[in-house]
Amino acid sequence: MSVIDLAASPSDLRALAEQSNAWPFEQAKAIVARLKKNPKDEVLFETGYGPSGLPHIGTFGEVARTTMVRHAFRVLTEDKIKTRLLAFSDDMDGLRKVPDNVPNKELLGQHLGMPLTKVPDPFGTHPSFGQHNNARLRAFLDQFGFDYEFASSTEYYTSGRFDAALLRMLERIEKVMAIMLPSLREERAASYSPFLPICPRTGLVLYVPVTAHDAKAGTISYEDPDTKESVTVPVTGGRCKLQWKPDWAMRWYALGVDYEMAGKDLIDSVKLSGKICSALGGTPPEGFNYELFLDEKGQKISKSKGNGLTIDEWLRYASPESLSLFMYREPKAAKRLYFDVIPRNVDEYQQFLDGFTRQEARQQLQNPVWHVHSGKPPQADMPVTFQLLLTLVSSSNAENAETLWGFIGRYRPGVTPQTHPKLDAMVGYAINYYRDFVAPTKQFREPTDGERAALQDLRDALANIPADATAEDIQNVVYEIGRREPFLDVVKKGKDGRPGVSLDWFNMLYQVLLGQEKGPRFGSFVAVYGVQNAVNMIDGALARSS
Repeated sequence: MSVIDLAASPSDLRALAEQSNAWPFEQAKAIVARLKKNPKDEVLFETGYGPSGLPHIGTFGEVARTTMVRHAFRVLTEDKIKTRLLAFSDDMDGLRKVPDNVPNKELLGQHLGMPLTKVPDPFGTHPSFGQHNNARLRAFLDQFGFDYEFASSTEYYTSGRFDAALLRMLERIEKVMAIMLPSLREERAASYSPFLPICPRTGLVLYVPVTAHDAKAGTISYEDPDTKESVTVPVTGGRCKLQWKPDWAMRWYALGVDYEMAGKDLIDSVKLSGKICSALGGTPPEGFNYELFLDEKGQKISKSKGNGLTIDEWLRYASPESLSLFMYREPKAAKRLYFDVIPRNVDEYQQFLDGFTRQEARQQLQNPVWHVHSGKPPQADMPVTFQLLLTLVSSSNAENAETLWGFIGRYRPGVTPQTHPKLDAMVGYAINYYRDFVAPTKQFREPTDGERAALQDLRDALANIPADATAEDIQNVVYEIGRREPFLDVVKKGKDGRPGVSLDWFNMLYQVLLGQEKGPRFGSFVAVYGVQNAVNMIDGALARSS
């Protein structure tokens, strides 16, 4: 097979996948090896979510990446082994602090320490804050079409589903303590217990010393911090929950989780939880530690702070596929997650899609779009780039789709919103992005005398070429006019052996003519914008700076 035939046999596709070093296949191969040691009929993939704050892009990233690994596993096993993806919400955790990005903070402040499913919803739409955030999580997972099952910690604890595992934890408390205590500060180690009682009097998740563990009775005892009375409660039925590292381990053991990835900041926690899982008699899952996402200041994005981008914000400016591409690429490299990364990911998604059908089969399995689309990427059909659309909006101050489609229709006759709905969506994204980020920062700079002379020459050259000149013809003219000081590039030679033209020439055009730092290929822009419009734009810039 030179390219992947979508009707290819599962065994042919598996043979190709076994040779691929794309990271989802590398992860899936580890799961295949795991099954050879411990065969089972079903493989469980899990992702975790702490609903103490609204879901952010990091949450999406974990589900998207796990879905890619799951699909890779299905290819490697010819889909002969059942798989499930469980999106687990730790909604029984106590509210430790009030998030910065929610309304009615005073209301939440009155319920610190309560399980998230007992804290009132500050948005007023759900019975609790935990249920509100769970609903937000499920809504965006559904929006992206993920195949998953949702699980609530509160439901699993209170229904008794974790009872057997909790009793096992109690039976093996000494082994668990031996694993946990060396990782704790001396002061905390002195009063540490994996079990956190839920106070029957107040409903609070209590971080109190446990005075007794009784494995035979299945109970723990503690002193009520207010009444000073000794209280004994069962560890089952939702009367207790576990501290989060033992909780994670207990969940792996109880549910038989085979794969779960986590952020780089949790490397030590993964190791500890893995040891506890083994102490309970389970096998820790496979997985890897991905790097963190950073905001515009280089700080880790956080649900409680609400920094970085939200899912809704990305989708206001770009397609879901571009977000999935961002998640696929370099999962073990820290990446800045801010608005300025969006245009590049939109256009690079299209570049990967455009190149897919020209690749050989092995290369296609390395192409991110194969993983983004679970092995079935759509046909590429995007006549213009996102960066070009942004420049068109900026140059024409077009804040409506009709104006942009006028340019596109002239440049690509027959291309309409009806024939190209994805391009129509991208037009809307470009207008939103321009309004929110480009227009407020637009700043034209004055050309130097030398730059004015070059602009005048470019204006005259463009005025003398045919209105229907191709983008390549226009680019050649622009390139030739720029072949002068101070824009010469003596290192990069032209095809004729003469000095090339540096990026400073093209950057100057965008800075002086459009008030932005960079743009798409200038010849392509003029071809879409129109030669006469470009001439008028240069006239305006020269008049402004005279």
